[in-house]
Amino acid sequence: MAHRPPRTAFEDDAGWQRAHGRGRDVRARVPRRMHGVWDTRGVGDRDPVDILDKQAATRVRELVPIRYGRMLRSAFAFYRGAAAVMADDLASAPSTGLTVQLCGDAHLANFGGFAAPDRDIVFDINDFDETLPGPFEWDVKRLVASFAVAARDRGFPPSAEADLARSASRSYRTSIAEFARTPRLDVWYARLDADELERRWGGAAGADTLKRFHKSLRKARRKTGARAFSRYTEVGPDGRLQPLSDPPLVVPLEDLLTEQSLDEARETIGAAYDRYLDTLSDDRRYLLSGYRVAGMARKVVGVGSVGTRCWILLLVGAEDAADDLVLQVKEAGASVLEPYLGASRYDDHGRRVVEGQRLIQAASDVLLGWNRATNVAGETHDFYVRQMWDGKVSADLEGMDRDAFEVYAEICGWTLARAHARSGDAPAVAGYLGTGDRFDRSMAEFATAYADQNEADFRLLQRAETTGRIVAADG
Repeated sequence: MAHRPPRTAFEDDAGWQRAHGRGRDVRARVPRRMHGVWDTRGVGDRDPVDILDKQAATRVRELVPIRYGRMLRSAFAFYRGAAAVMADDLASAPSTGLTVQLCGDAHLANFGGFAAPDRDIVFDINDFDETLPGPFEWDVKRLVASFAVAARDRGFPPSAEADLARSASRSYRTSIAEFARTPRLDVWYARLDADELERRWGGAAGADTLKRFHKSLRKARRKTGARAFSRYTEVGPDGRLQPLSDPPLVVPLEDLLTEQSLDEARETIGAAYDRYLDTLSDDRRYLLSGYRVAGMARKVVGVGSVGTRCWILLLVGAEDAADDLVLQVKEAGASVLEPYLGASRYDDHGRRVVEGQRLIQAASDVLLGWNRATNVAGETHDFYVRQMWDGKVSADLEGMDRDAFEVYAEICGWTLARAHARSGDAPAVAGYLGTGDRFDRSMAEFATAYADQNEADFRLLQRAETTGRIVAADG
């Protein structure tokens, strides 16, 4: 039998050519060189501190100083927490209109490893709080600029900023072209597990990087639900397990409410947990029927998310302590992209996050779901729910040398391209980007210029803390 060539998502090559041609046509309206233009004087009167303050207005007031404290640690930490600031900036830039499901906060620290449902450790995007449909280049710009900011933070030579941004962009461009010619179902199944990572990039990584990679894998496999339960529980005065108390970072529900309010809260939590279960498939509801809720605590997470209402829910299994697990219940507000790209199609932001994650990720948490809850004060908030830890591991950015960063940039570029190919018109994006390096050079120019913008914004936050406009706390 003659070998049949792989089919694209189109019935014939003419369909692929039409889609590819649409992307090429966009170049006439938005030349690729335009993406490299970023004049730090062109931001007008926009005030990054004011943008962050508006976000703080909807957050837990006593936790906001911790957010500012974390952002003030470095220009890179500031960048991680300033997705809303960059969204405001990107809204004024030329747009291709080539829509994908955006991560919305695709900086390099929001990629990492976690356990897939088959228990392999896979590498993927792992933060979706800001996900929303939008122009593909918004994610690419957020990613390449993060490499320039991180290179500067690490003290790499100035040339490394552009080189790393160019590597991430080139990897994205060549990968989206590959996915544009890949059968749709194969794109859906494509993922980076440990073997695939080593096969693709092991030769370029070097012995030291590979050694750290395998060490990270061993660490990830130890981060189970049972270990998370052990980490966030302690023995109380009555000899029973209770949520760990480590204020202000971890505070048991009992320490936040009066006895009367606590009874009301438990009823609210029970109802919210039932609504979460309703968002799961029958088999996963059955899985969780073998657990009971044993406690709950408020937990501070991340950099940009500090101050959002985030909880950990302790679930106890039957007899075996190894069967215990921890769910993270994290508030989902409106995406920082919505003022510029329009409201989400979902009126529940927890669902917005979950549906975006499922669309972008090759393998998502089997317990991923959402709920809407009204607290004892009568305030309604949206949440999404996922397992705590479950093999999660982040890249050791502090331990990476210049060459390791280069490999990491390529891995992130491939991963972002795969995410966009699942959710957008890959042939059109590939047609726009082309086979030359014009877009990559533009991304390198943008990344270094935006790193300057980020430093200027960081200094404004420092000044705001010095003058008392904001209050920062260690956390």
